[in-house]
Amino acid sequence: MNKVYCCFPGGKHKALTMSYDDGRTQDRRLIDIFNRYGIKGTFHLNSGLFDRADRVTPKEIPTLYAGHEVACHTVTHPTIARCPLPEVAHEVLADRIFLEAHTGYPVRGLSYPNGSLSPEIEALLPGLGIRYSRVVGSSDGFALPENPYRWQATCHHNHRLLELGEQFLALYKKQYLYLMYVWGHSYEFDDKGNWDLIEDFCRMMGGKEDIWYCTNIQLLDCLDDYKRLQFAADNSFVFNPNARDCWISVNDQPARRIPAGQCVGL
Repeated sequence: MNKVYCCFPGGKHKALTMSYDDGRTQDRRLIDIFNRYGIKGTFHLNSGLFDRADRVTPKEIPTLYAGHEVACHTVTHPTIARCPLPEVAHEVLADRIFLEAHTGYPVRGLSYPNGSLSPEIEALLPGLGIRYSRVVGSSDGFALPENPYRWQATCHHNHRLLELGEQFLALYKKQYLYLMYVWGHSYEFDDKGNWDLIEDFCRMMGGKEDIWYCTNIQLLDCLDDYKRLQFAADNSFVFNPNARDCWISVNDQPARRIPAGQCVGL
C-alpha cells in the first residue's frame, strides 16, 4: 500500500502564522514589516472601539489588512466569562457583522478578549460561525492545534521569539507537520521600544522554501480540507472534493498537487 502524508500547500511541512489583537494604530507599522518579508497575520478587531484615537479606522480595513485575515475580538472587549451567554453571542455576532461589511468575506476567527473563556462559551462558538479562537499564553512548541477553540500560540513575541524561531528553522523531519504561531499586540512594540525584535524575526523567517506563510483561518481550512480527502481503500487513488487544491506526499517522493474536484491516481 502507498504511504501517504498530507502536506501544507506547495508540499511544505512547516507553517508560520501571526496573531495580533485590538486593531491599534501600530498595526500599520507591523503590517508594513510583515508585507516586506512575506509574513501573513491575523488581526482581531473590536468593532465598538473604532472611535478611539489609538485605533485604526474602519475605512482602513479593506486596504490595511489586505492579504491578511481580519477576525473577531468582540464588540467592546468584555471579560466574557463573567457575562451572560446571550450577551457573549451578541458581542461575537455583532462584531462579525460589522467586520464582514468592511472585509467582504466571512469572518470566522476569534481571540478571547482578556483571555476570558469558559466551556459554555467554547460550546457556543461553532453555532455563531466561529471556526477557532486563540487563548493567551505560550506553548513553546510547534504542534498543530488539537482543539482550535483553545488554540494556544507557540509564543508571545516577547517570549523567546528569536530562540524559538531558530529552533523552528532547524526542523527538518518531513514526516511531521510543524506550526510556529506568534501572538501579541502591536502597541507593545512602542511600549517596550523593541520594534527591532519583530523586524529581526521577520527578516530571519521570511523567504524560506520549506515554510508556508498563512493566516490563522488558512491553516484551519487547510487541515479541514485534508480531512475531506477521499482515499481508495488501498491508497491507489484519491478524490479531492474541496474547492481548493491539496498537496500530498506518496512513498516519500516529492509532494504532488491534488487539484480541486478531481480524482487522481497514486
